Amino acid sequence: MSTDLPPLEQVGRNYTKEEALEQDASDPLHHLRSEFIIPSKDDLKSKTLSRKGRMPRRTTDRVAAHLQAWARKGVFGHFKAHDDSQLPAFLDLDDAAAKHTAPIVGASPSEVSIMETLSANLHLMMASFYRPTKEKYKIIIEGKAFPSDHYAVESQIQHHNLEPEDALIAIEPADSTQATLTTSHILSIIDKHASTTALVLLPGVQYYTGQYLDILTITAHAHSHGITIGWDLAHAVGNVELRLHDWNVDFAVWCSYKYLNCGPGAIAGLFVHEKHGQVDKTGLDSGQVEFRHRLSGWWGGDKATRFQMGNKFVPIPGAAGFQVGNPCALAICPLLASLEIFELTSMSAIRKKSVAITKYLEELLCRNGVEGEEGGAAKLYQIITPADPAERGAQLSILLKPGLLGGVMAELEEQGVVVDERKPDVVRVAPAPLYNSFSDVWEFVDIFRRACIKTDKGLAQGEKEPAAFAGLESKGWSQIK
Repeated sequence: MSTDLPPLEQVGRNYTKEEALEQDASDPLHHLRSEFIIPSKDDLKSKTLSRKGRMPRRTTDRVAAHLQAWARKGVFGHFKAHDDSQLPAFLDLDDAAAKHTAPIVGASPSEVSIMETLSANLHLMMASFYRPTKEKYKIIIEGKAFPSDHYAVESQIQHHNLEPEDALIAIEPADSTQATLTTSHILSIIDKHASTTALVLLPGVQYYTGQYLDILTITAHAHSHGITIGWDLAHAVGNVELRLHDWNVDFAVWCSYKYLNCGPGAIAGLFVHEKHGQVDKTGLDSGQVEFRHRLSGWWGGDKATRFQMGNKFVPIPGAAGFQVGNPCALAICPLLASLEIFELTSMSAIRKKSVAITKYLEELLCRNGVEGEEGGAAKLYQIITPADPAERGAQLSILLKPGLLGGVMAELEEQGVVVDERKPDVVRVAPAPLYNSFSDVWEFVDIFRRACIKTDKGLAQGEKEPAAFAGLESKGWSQIK
């Protein structure tokens, strides 16, 4: 059987490789690609269309500068400015990172803290913001929440001697055959459980489908019922424009190894609205300081008195007061390197290119949907991410015909293409506007469509679909967990 396909130039007009290169030439962010290390095919991973960010070239210099300062200055590096480095004193690294992160999330620097990991921060936030009572004790999440979020929520419920079967409300799509959640449906679930709900926790961008939820509307609706609401922004920070302060979000958490390009296990961040970070010191002389309950720790204590070694905890006002331990200075250096690149542009410019390049990806995929062997009407894939650019970030999630995933992924890897898979049948593709090009997208679609037809004809094979997953996508979204 032949796997020859017409080149993309022959499939739909104005989708030539030359046209993609022309778009690259007029792209105002194209020069930022040189800020990142893009491995060659010989390194196996060349055309990376994954949310897990590429390494900035600056990272090596910033990490080396920190190690040199540590080696030459020892403990004095904690307190003294480094005249021979762009990095601040070790003691101030987290504040510097918070300052540079704040514009990306739409917050003031005092509302941002760079600390811990996403899951640890989620627990710290729920320890403060999930305060169940006899009447209001439920947590509302979405039914396909990232597993770590689900684990954290269940364990917090159990920590309060409650049962997840009673206290955990998972929002499923109103139509079980659909992958995404409508805003109206989310609001209706909040309405239904408002009298018994203590906390709503939702993703800014849903990890599986790439759906960008309406944070402003949902937050306002939760607040109208007197419900605290937090957001997991792992797939949103650095991807979409955020206005966390203006949207009156109570708290948010995120990781830094996706669109913030900081590498595996990178230090994470959190947002606490200024209204929750206030510290009343009027009674300090009598030992009475008023602040929001939290799990307190050394690094969240007032810097002015931290090294006096007193046992009375007085938090730093703002998000920094929710810190527990001394953040790893070495881990902050890659984040600062990446944030320097973000400061060469703006989130509005990044988002503008993201909308354009993801739309281009969508057009190529839809225009060139591969048909069955004998020209049958059934396509081998469909996009399950919302078509409205306002309801998605950079990511498109592609649902493959059952049984194709293993072969398609094997073919993509063979061609040096890096995307994400989510079994049983979904490929997640995310052109990152800071370093991906329109020609990257063109080349990906050309390789992807060939991989689909080759696998469908039995000429490419990968891992077999686990028996536990077999056919689940076709049985309806609510059965896939």
